[in-house]
Amino acid sequence: MRALKPLLLIAVLAMAALLWGRHTPEPSPPGAGETTSHASQGLPSFLPPEAADTLARIAHGGPFEHQQDGVVFQNRESRLPPKPQGYYHEFTVDTPGLDYRGARRIITGGTPPQVYYYTDDHYRTFRQFEVSR
Repeated sequence: MRALKPLLLIAVLAMAALLWGRHTPEPSPPGAGETTSHASQGLPSFLPPEAADTLARIAHGGPFEHQQDGVVFQNRESRLPPKPQGYYHEFTVDTPGLDYRGARRIITGGTPPQVYYYTDDHYRTFRQFEVSR
């Protein structure tokens, strides 16, 4: 019986780790979960479905769920084209399953927005896209 206790403990810990991993949100591959309405809005497939809600809020001037939404994006690493201070603004794209902002953002350029960028890796890379008006 004593020899079985360590094995039983290992088995319980392994099951707990497997169950815990099921609840960890994983990023969706590009285009996954895309709905007809998402595609019909003329949005690129690399945008997650939640981006449509963020874009609607941007178009209507809010309301925004995160107090950081709409703040000036500094472009400190110069990964976007150089523009005057205050040109770029950032907005959160919610990630299902997270209880914090996550890494996904839409960056707009101009007021009103003339250019749009998406990042899903917290400003390391950006993809430009267009929004139909």
